[in-house]
Amino acid sequence: MQMSPMIESFVLHFGEMGSRWGFNRTVGQLFALLVVMDKPLSANEIGEALSISRGNVSMGLKELQSWRLIQTQHIPGDRKDYYTAAGSIWDMANKVFEERRKREIEPTLSLLRDLLLDKPANDTESHAQDRLNEIHDLLETATKWSIELQNLGPEKLQTLMKLGSGVGKVLEVKDRFLSRS
Repeated sequence: MQMSPMIESFVLHFGEMGSRWGFNRTVGQLFALLVVMDKPLSANEIGEALSISRGNVSMGLKELQSWRLIQTQHIPGDRKDYYTAAGSIWDMANKVFEERRKREIEPTLSLLRDLLLDKPANDTESHAQDRLNEIHDLLETATKWSIELQNLGPEKLQTLMKLGSGVGKVLEVKDRFLSRS
């Protein structure tokens, strides 16, 4: 399978970006390919398009399945498995956010909670616990906020994002109004 220059450019770039988003380069490329293709692809087609081994394709598919970002499809009369991106772009973004929260934020919050239960042995540990509490509160707040954003749905989230800095201006007006009262 031959990729067009446009698709190849996107796939290669997404592979490089994938390492910043929690995937290795090959998994990022594999995912990008499935996102932009208009039909499900077999593992052989994926390997051919990306010039990677069948083993690399298999490992990448398993990784993407663990993130719930792809789904397997069967074509009547064909024994091979075919793969496609799972859901809309918004659905996939939500799945990435959820998985990153589970893999990165929740273990950190758990550690912070455990450390905050310990009685500080000295002033240095007391200061450290104060800072850890601030980190905990920030992560808790950001997590609750991100869950609320995810529950808004794509249309409302897009509207909120379009408001952009306008939200900050509304909050400034509210603060000025409340300071006069």
